[in-house]
Amino acid sequence: MMGDSHLSSLIRLSIGGKKFCTTIDTLTRREPDSMLAAMFSGRHTLCQDSEKGHVFVDRDGKHFRHILNWLRDGVVPTLTDAEYSELGREAEYYQLLGLIDGISSVLNKRKEEEESHAELTRIDIIKCIQSERVRFRGVNLSGLDLSKLDLSFVDFSFACLKNVFFSRANLQCAKFRDVDAEGSIFHNATLREEGVNLPGQIYAGLYWLGQIFRVQISKTADLTDANLEGANLEGANLKGAKLSNANLKGANLQRAYLRHVNLRDTHLEGAKLDGANLLGAIR
Repeated sequence: MMGDSHLSSLIRLSIGGKKFCTTIDTLTRREPDSMLAAMFSGRHTLCQDSEKGHVFVDRDGKHFRHILNWLRDGVVPTLTDAEYSELGREAEYYQLLGLIDGISSVLNKRKEEEESHAELTRIDIIKCIQSERVRFRGVNLSGLDLSKLDLSFVDFSFACLKNVFFSRANLQCAKFRDVDAEGSIFHNATLREEGVNLPGQIYAGLYWLGQIFRVQISKTADLTDANLEGANLEGANLKGAKLSNANLKGANLQRAYLRHVNLRDTHLEGAKLDGANLLGAIR
């Protein structure tokens, strides 16, 4: 057993065979509720090997230096995502809640930076749309302000359009095949043209959580298998639209025009339908 008089003494550790040297103060001060703090609280008998009295812990010692550095200075190391995953497992084992939160914050920030880093700027887009045929297939445009631009006939297929502002933009005949447009805003965007789908052409597999306000959707809109969960389609004209297996859970369809639309295979759980025109709709 170790008493309080040993709190600042040196400790030699063998983590899966890797040797480390630290102090009890380091192991107990920053994360007092961790397993390491409990081990060296003086309340437990510790397993020591015969070589120089190392305390043995049966874990992989690959990342234990990062754990010691965290306990010393409270700084999360800079690692790859795979290494963070490994370090996170060790932090969970040792019950280092502060380190777990720190790793989570770093990964979330890294993800946000990757998603918000557009490959082009608004000025780049303006220069491009002056060409006759514009294609942004597979390009990351997340977070850009593309409001009030003439984007008609532009091909956005497979692009990342998260949090893009399309307010008052002209999107007639634009192609949005298999785009990720989570959080995009289409307030007063022009999406209507006879015989053209929304926006331009909506294809199966669309992932869409954007906000669409007061837009006119063409009568032949193909929203088959589209994910419009939580989308704001207030006042949208969906007459004759194909909604087979479309996900409209929680969507705002207030005052939407849904006459004669087949809603039998449409997921409408939690959708707002107040004032919607459902005359002749199949449900």
